[in-house]
Amino acid sequence: MTKVAIMQPTYLPWAGYFGLMMASDIFIFLDNVQFEKRGWQQRNQIKTPNGSIWLTVPIFSKGKRDQTIQNTKINRDFEFSERHKKSIELNYKKSQFFLNEYEKIFKLINSNEIYLADLNIKLIKYFCKRLKIKTKIIRSKDLSSSGKKAELLCSICQELNADNYFSPPGSKDYLDASNTFRNAKIGLNYYYFNHPVYSQLWGDFLPNMSVIDMIFNCGDESINLIKNNVNTKNHIQD
Repeated sequence: MTKVAIMQPTYLPWAGYFGLMMASDIFIFLDNVQFEKRGWQQRNQIKTPNGSIWLTVPIFSKGKRDQTIQNTKINRDFEFSERHKKSIELNYKKSQFFLNEYEKIFKLINSNEIYLADLNIKLIKYFCKRLKIKTKIIRSKDLSSSGKKAELLCSICQELNADNYFSPPGSKDYLDASNTFRNAKIGLNYYYFNHPVYSQLWGDFLPNMSVIDMIFNCGDESINLIKNNVNTKNHIQD
């Protein structure tokens, strides 16, 4: 049985993103759909003494309302990489595993990628290696699948001869309202991440931070923290 998951490439994703990758045999970066400004594609959160803050990658958007993720360019005029590095260092330099991890992560953030998707995917692939995730990765721009929402997701699964599709719960409403997967005889499964509580800096635990929060604080234990908190539920369509 082949299990497929499909997600847009996001910037410094949270730990649950990698749990979905662990749960699947093939993971698709959905990069040929419309870019969503100020969405997870270009930003994520880290923890500070005063709560969470956003790290946002500036992009060129004027006159490009309909641009796809794969065509979205980083606006380097704002020198965001240096600001992100300073913010991360300021708030994590006292974490247990910061010195083991930061150089490789900073090097990737500072890479001269032109396109946002290329930067995000380069970072995600690094974290996959760090978390020992060996799931096969494909970009949707390299596939011939078409359609919108459920039809597009199902088309990708069919192209890859998938038996099961693993979806985050955020897509549940429109997937439940469609018969697309049932008609294609592809199992529809919902993925849930039971966010683990671990030792963080700066007071009470804050969930849903970028995966770097877990890696800086937990090191190698991050692998088990993610793996042991993955939950998938089959959706039976009448």
